[in-house]
Amino acid sequence: MGFLENIKVILFMFMVSSFVRTSMSDPRTQVAGLFCNTTVAVSGAVLAENFVRAMDNLSSLVTQNGFGTTIVGEGPNAVFGLAQCLKDLNSIDCRLCFSEIRSMLPKCYPNTGGRIFLDGCFGRYENFSFFNQAMDSEASKVCSFSRNSSEPEKFRQVVKAVIGNVSLEAQRNKGYAVGSASAFNLTLYALAQCWENLNKELCSSCLNDAASSIALCTPATEGRSLYAGCYMRYSTGIFWNINQTGSHSSGKNKVLWIMLGSFGGFLVFLLLIGIVIWKKRSILRKSNGKSIRDLYGLGLSVAISQSKLNVRYEELKKATQNFDSSNKLGQGSNGAVYKGVLSDGREVAIKRLFLNTRQWVDQFFNEVDLVNQVRHKNLVKLLGCSADGPESLLVYEYFFHKSLDQFLFDTNQAKHLDWQKRFDIIQGVAEGLCYLHEESEIRIIHRDIKASNILLDDNFKPKITDFGLARSFTQGQTHLSTGIAGTLGYMAPEYVVHGHLTEKADVYSFGVLIFEIVMGKRSSSGVGSQHGQSFLAKIWSHYKANTIESLIDRIFYDESVKDEILHVVHVGLLCTQATPSYRPTMTKVLELLRSNRDQGELFPTEPPFLDVLVMEHMEEGEGSRLLSVTSGPRFSESSDCPISGR
Repeated sequence: MGFLENIKVILFMFMVSSFVRTSMSDPRTQVAGLFCNTTVAVSGAVLAENFVRAMDNLSSLVTQNGFGTTIVGEGPNAVFGLAQCLKDLNSIDCRLCFSEIRSMLPKCYPNTGGRIFLDGCFGRYENFSFFNQAMDSEASKVCSFSRNSSEPEKFRQVVKAVIGNVSLEAQRNKGYAVGSASAFNLTLYALAQCWENLNKELCSSCLNDAASSIALCTPATEGRSLYAGCYMRYSTGIFWNINQTGSHSSGKNKVLWIMLGSFGGFLVFLLLIGIVIWKKRSILRKSNGKSIRDLYGLGLSVAISQSKLNVRYEELKKATQNFDSSNKLGQGSNGAVYKGVLSDGREVAIKRLFLNTRQWVDQFFNEVDLVNQVRHKNLVKLLGCSADGPESLLVYEYFFHKSLDQFLFDTNQAKHLDWQKRFDIIQGVAEGLCYLHEESEIRIIHRDIKASNILLDDNFKPKITDFGLARSFTQGQTHLSTGIAGTLGYMAPEYVVHGHLTEKADVYSFGVLIFEIVMGKRSSSGVGSQHGQSFLAKIWSHYKANTIESLIDRIFYDESVKDEILHVVHVGLLCTQATPSYRPTMTKVLELLRSNRDQGELFPTEPPFLDVLVMEHMEEGEGSRLLSVTSGPRFSESSDCPISGR
């Protein structure tokens, strides 16, 4: 290649790089403001499900139009949603910007509403219709006072000129405009946009008010107005995507656009595709530039990869018919479960975590990590997982009979559970917990043992599921001090009051589950509570009066098995004693269940009278007033499980 050809190549590459610099798009995902309501949803689980569906709807609308509104659900847990990209964003950048909204707006959960302003897009949800709101009490301005103009009065005049220009132009131009103004050797740039749900009059009033507000930012070199119905920004430099705004493309840029038809333009196109892919990948990473591997460690990523658990999100979405409500099996505090049919014909249960906040992602990876390490006939088997979509998904074995709570608390279904089936369920759950506590390679506390987390196979054999809240112990560790998580009515008193977590917390929950299975009543529903008595208080009262049989579910009760049932209730009372050290280990529980004989010196002490309704409304730090601890005899505990269910 000669000297002239080299010069041509160098000049061409210079033009290419110049084109990339001037035309490179930017989704502008910097957060300008995030505002969450102070009121909490009536039902966090229902709100979360409606929120996810609303985000799905908005995602489709934004992809098609750059804007959308949606309504999902009704009543106090309804979700009214709106999303809007600024008009200088192309379709790819718009989708990238909205994906950031989708990952950040859940920080407002479980509050009834929230709004987020990114520099490239806006998103909001409420439990009421706000689509005709241009202004409200949450209107605000954000000023960059860290850098101020050295000539404040001149600067203020130029700011007023540029925001006045874009405000008027936007009102004439379908609610959007960018522009500049120069004076006193100063040049400032501004952008104004209304959301498309507003009519012309509401848009005008929003922009006029936003302009008056943002003018107060001077002499700050940058300012933003964040309103319910519009957005405005000024700066000392161009901040919008130039080539997406036709009226602001220079002659040089027009020439370079023509070059797209040439070989050089094709190279530029490939470069832009690479940039877009890189940006998309970076946005899918966690906050502060940290990847999932950075946050959770290489070991977890390797474990998932080596276990071949990864399943594509789109495949699971198709398997559930886009998470159709007809395929919904149940719903818990942190996710809904759907029946799915994979491409190979296998029926599976797909757990869909509601939100992708740090808390929910922690639970997702915790569940993958722990469940993948344990194998037992009474633990549900994890078949796969997906983390490449807008929600995290877990794939489990599918059981036709679904969960225990759908039998216990349904009069028609409860008839299928005779005493022998109920006893087998109790014993099977005990075997699974014994394995977790003492037989598996790592000691695991489930933290959320309850009827809805016990699945039933075709033969009504129990399978413990939902390990999102589970915690593992290192060797020699006696307890964990942790934040409170679980289900009211099942949580041990020392855990509720002090955050003190040991295996005895699971033992307590198991005791409550025994009572629900025997009595067919929910511990946390208030059923069976009379004159302010809690679930356990009523059981204890009847135990002392020797009238426990009056509480037994008559659907299955038979006089011939009365003694067996009372024996199991006695074990349940031992498990729910207020003092953790008085409760038996799960090893001892299994021994007692199988012995079916008088426990001799083992007499239960009074359980804690934790009133669920009081707990739901108590102030922080008041937990100790709910705890009643009494003394009683101790008993020896063996250290080995009497069976192995592996």
